[in-house]
Amino acid sequence: MNKSKYLFPKDFMADPSVHVFEGKLYIYPSHDRESGIEENDNGDHFDMNDYHVFSLDNVENGEITDHGVVLSVKDIPWSGRQLWDCDVAFKNGKYYLYFPLKDKNDIFRIGVAVSDKPYGPFIPEKHPMMGSYSIDPCIFEEGGKHYMYFGGIWGGQLQRYRNNKALESAVIPNDNEPALPSKVALLSDDMLEFAEEPKDVLILDENGNSLLHGDKNRFFEASWMHKYNDKYYFSYSTGDTHLLCYAIGDNPYGPFTYQGVILTPVVGWTTHHSIVEFKEKWYLFFHDSVPSGGKTWLRSMKVVELEYNEDGTFKTIEGLE
Repeated sequence: MNKSKYLFPKDFMADPSVHVFEGKLYIYPSHDRESGIEENDNGDHFDMNDYHVFSLDNVENGEITDHGVVLSVKDIPWSGRQLWDCDVAFKNGKYYLYFPLKDKNDIFRIGVAVSDKPYGPFIPEKHPMMGSYSIDPCIFEEGGKHYMYFGGIWGGQLQRYRNNKALESAVIPNDNEPALPSKVALLSDDMLEFAEEPKDVLILDENGNSLLHGDKNRFFEASWMHKYNDKYYFSYSTGDTHLLCYAIGDNPYGPFTYQGVILTPVVGWTTHHSIVEFKEKWYLFFHDSVPSGGKTWLRSMKVVELEYNEDGTFKTIEGLE
């Protein structure tokens, strides 16, 4: 599978988080829509209000199944607006959907919804996770432990926090200062809360120095974690420089050493992905805005095979091919 292909051209879906459950690929995307809100740097035009779940048992030739709406803003007791990128984890017979949503004060928090099935429907908890903030939760499981990676700057509000505490006013670093990092926290045994204070996910250059805010390959949003050959791969979007990049470390907490670009810019402002192994092949799931004529808030999810070099680095994929 050398060329990328669209997965669900009938509707606009983005930010696909993908996992193997019950022998199938399950895809958990954002659901883009045309809400008429003007574009701005806070991302108000990304005004999603529900989630669908999709499943697939053959990437190259299989039919994708849309399991319909599994959670809506109106179902969430603490909801304000904007259901952005979500992810799902499985433990003890239950599936846990983690989602960022602005509360009634327009502050992004991370909520949890629970189901007995990977395709939902998901029943939300009455309150967001204690101490949660920002966007883009990603869940990585190892040895029965589940870690959440999260965070995104600009509209994702990460710049409003330091040391897990809200600031009086948001601060974006200067270009010559260390970039704001993603966060990681072990989840509690019941999967509903953090088991610890979230920690910084440090991305270092080859000399062991933190990437700077002015670096075009610094973290912006869209954390993803996977493991390959006993190494931990932290991948992410650079946001306003429109790259998917990755760094490699020796444990889930890092630090991670920057390696390179996974995906060059696509049509559309955002780039957001997941990486998964299925039937002995590795795949990159992502999105672009080609079908909508370049409307950056109306995106379509895609998949392409991902190839490793012998040294464990990735072969870079061209986003415009």
